[in-house]
Amino acid sequence: MDFKDILFIILKLAGALAVFLFALKLMSEGLQKFAGSRLRHILTKITGKPISGILAGTGVTAIIQSSTATTVMAVGFAGAGLLTLAGAIAVVMGANIGTTITAWIITIFGLGGNSGEDKVPLMPMIIAAISLFFIFSKKNKLQYLGQTVIGLALLILGLGLMGDSVPPLDENVAHTIASWGRWGYWSVLLFIVVGAILCIILQTSSAMTAVILLMANQGWIDFPTSMALVIGQNLGTTLTAQVVAMTTGTTGKRTARAHLVFNVVGAILFLIPFYPICDGVMFVSEKLDKLLPSIPLVPLAITVFHTLFNVVTTIVLAFFIPLLVKIVTWMVPDKKADEGEEEFRLTYIEPTLLSTAELNLQSAKSEIEEFSKRVLRMYTFLPGLRTAKKEEEFDAIMARISKYEGITDRMEMEISKFLTRVGSGDVSQHASERISAMLRIIDNLESIGDAVYQIGITRKNKREDAVHFDDSLNANLDHMTELVQKALDVMDANLHDYDHVDLEAAYAAEKEINQYRDELRAKHLEALKQGTYDYSIGNAYSGLYALYEKLGDYVINVSEAIAGTKVV
Repeated sequence: MDFKDILFIILKLAGALAVFLFALKLMSEGLQKFAGSRLRHILTKITGKPISGILAGTGVTAIIQSSTATTVMAVGFAGAGLLTLAGAIAVVMGANIGTTITAWIITIFGLGGNSGEDKVPLMPMIIAAISLFFIFSKKNKLQYLGQTVIGLALLILGLGLMGDSVPPLDENVAHTIASWGRWGYWSVLLFIVVGAILCIILQTSSAMTAVILLMANQGWIDFPTSMALVIGQNLGTTLTAQVVAMTTGTTGKRTARAHLVFNVVGAILFLIPFYPICDGVMFVSEKLDKLLPSIPLVPLAITVFHTLFNVVTTIVLAFFIPLLVKIVTWMVPDKKADEGEEEFRLTYIEPTLLSTAELNLQSAKSEIEEFSKRVLRMYTFLPGLRTAKKEEEFDAIMARISKYEGITDRMEMEISKFLTRVGSGDVSQHASERISAMLRIIDNLESIGDAVYQIGITRKNKREDAVHFDDSLNANLDHMTELVQKALDVMDANLHDYDHVDLEAAYAAEKEINQYRDELRAKHLEALKQGTYDYSIGNAYSGLYALYEKLGDYVINVSEAIAGTKVV
């Protein structure tokens, strides 16, 4: 075999792998679009019991065929306070079980559903034909279902192409590979490392699973080697998650660490009695093979082991979730008070887009909630400007407000860029409407930050000009501060659940602010006529309550934008 032949084989394998990965992406996206926001509602209904999180993670991953997508949703909900860290860990455990469905699809339909004699396999053609009933429908849901079906057909076809691209095993190569497996547990450890590295390179555990199944089916590797590669694959996919988690906040990092601990413990549990487990799995697989004679024995055994690994590890560690929470909390400690909060960073938005708008918008929603949290935190600094006795104290508070104002500007810009990228892709009408609403939300959140900063500047100018308010004016502004705080709290609560917006409470809070502004304005004009205070005091006073009222306008704009995204 010369260089030209080797290059030709590599190109065939790469092309077949590309078809397989595209099919997996197409099928996953179709399922996610078809399921829509229901997936989010499933995860938000999780109770405090681990079994509910595990079942939810398993079910959602089995539906959308993407454990990464499930993990991202779980991290987002945990960060938003809709899911505890323990709940997120349970969901990730379930996602590990759900991802084994992909191996069963490949084994049953890809390896067991084709006859190697057909140039064009019958199974994917039949499945592709079924998609014709859906892809030309005028209903979006049916179109998404058609996309899923055609994705499954292409996945099976791609797997067949990969199998056809693998050349017959050369005798010398077979002897070399066999020699690597003669070192007992050292060989197992070697192939675990190889499996982890290959999974990191491929960046998808599903593709790695397909490669392992094909290599075993073609006789390139024996069953113990396949088991070692599966363990390595499970470790490799967690290392990829660690890299992704570097861009996330504390909750994301802890969830990623829990995923790593989960698979490391699983690897240890299965590594110690490795060969007895190998014999047991093969025994069970031989019994199953009699019921499923069309499926090759070794790929079937690999799939059984893959499922066993994740199910047993989940069952064992489910009892230790509280301990796991303590371990990952120790591994990723909380930041000190205000540390990180006064530094710019995005917590939930990933540097690369996820497969569907639904999941990207969930990340954006969590980031917007973090944006709101910072704005509310910034607002709480204002009373300190009035009560500060020393210049150093006043300047320190003003410096924090100025720093937060810069953070709000950058957050608005980065989230806006992210949403624009999401909107430039293939999105549904509802997703497009939600993107427009989110852009309006972050624009008004940034305006709230600007208004807080302007109030601070007005306070600073008043202090520098030695303008002093009497107790009644200070009391009026304190009451206005409280009314705006109430409106901000309603806004923040609405940001946590777009489908249940309390617009009535938002309008009530806005009405109180406007009515009190009108009351202060009338009293102010009368005071100017009576000469109760001079122009400099009146100018600073009217400027402050006007800024508070303007801030309230931005607050109600946020709730109105949220209401526009409500799912009917």
